[in-house]
Amino acid sequence: MRLTDARLADGSRVDVTVAEGRIAAIAPHAGQRGEAHLAGALLLPGLVDGHVHLDKTLLGLPWRPHAAAGTVRDRIEYERAHRRGLALPVQDRAAALLRQMTGFGTTALRTHVDIDDAIGLDNFHAVMETVAAYRDRADIQVVAFPQSGIVTRPGVAELLDEALRAGADLVGGLDPVGIDGDAAGHLDVVFGLAQRHGSGIDIHLHDPGPVGNAQLRDIAARTRAAGMGGQVTVSHAFSLGTPDADDFAATADALADAGVAILTSAPGAATMPPVQPLRARGVAIFAGSDNIRDLWSPFGNGDMLERAFLVAQRQGFRTDEDIAVAFETCSVVGARVLGLEDHGIHVGGRADLVAVRAETLAEAVAMRPAGRMVWKAGRLIAPIA
Repeated sequence: MRLTDARLADGSRVDVTVAEGRIAAIAPHAGQRGEAHLAGALLLPGLVDGHVHLDKTLLGLPWRPHAAAGTVRDRIEYERAHRRGLALPVQDRAAALLRQMTGFGTTALRTHVDIDDAIGLDNFHAVMETVAAYRDRADIQVVAFPQSGIVTRPGVAELLDEALRAGADLVGGLDPVGIDGDAAGHLDVVFGLAQRHGSGIDIHLHDPGPVGNAQLRDIAARTRAAGMGGQVTVSHAFSLGTPDADDFAATADALADAGVAILTSAPGAATMPPVQPLRARGVAIFAGSDNIRDLWSPFGNGDMLERAFLVAQRQGFRTDEDIAVAFETCSVVGARVLGLEDHGIHVGGRADLVAVRAETLAEAVAMRPAGRMVWKAGRLIAPIA
């Protein structure tokens, strides 16, 4: 298959030959039309959503007015009380979200799935069923996520262990201090399970300020001691937005030295990990949608170009070069953290691609054009509308 007259991010117009799911050749546009003639549309590597919750979304249901809750614990309890009453099963809602995400250009993602003492493994099994049905549209990693805590919820550690034996790719965690009140006990379970199963780790950390950064340094130390560099992510990490320069530097250096990645959703009101300072200190920072129209938030649509826009906006990025960095958090950096080799537009790269009607990468992020073409392993999965 040939994609002809594609515009690359450097402005060149090229023809891209795809064979066996990979990019076989890139040559200057020869003036002919191939199977997919892009007429100067911008060709980008597939988008990567590093943090989503497929089991939580309300897509497919009528609009539900949001019921505000003040704290993380309040939102947890509200969701526990209302999630079983939803009219559509998890499989249907997760499938609706996956179709929307891949239509926007996401070709890889990591989903966290609630596991707790009330719902057990129900959501996990439902998401695993949906993931199996959508493997041809996206690379999908599943995190066994203890949404209500571990130490304070008897039986949850055993459920996490069962989920990892049943195919979960990573084990999650949640606010070892803020929710469980026992950082050592919580992290002992998470790291113990990861080492037992040879899995990765992705921990939600909302705790702010010095308390949050102390936990980040603890996670970094455990990662280094376990030899798990490149296998551990901390999601949200609001505490890295601290104004304390010394605390930030010590924490960022610990994360970089241990090989711990940071995930941000570019949250609305919360402090955000600073992208360029973290990159400058050697920390991999990537992005994800987090909640998409669910009981936690009415916002989100799964469009990672829009997420790149939000990263750029929150970070005050204005130049084309900085906007390109925001895009990287939603594509190549995410792919690297997820362990996806050969992601990107180069000979030998995976033919996971998205074409948008834009002249430059900065314009694509700023304008988020509709009507995209998306290929997964060289197979068209979303035509221009």
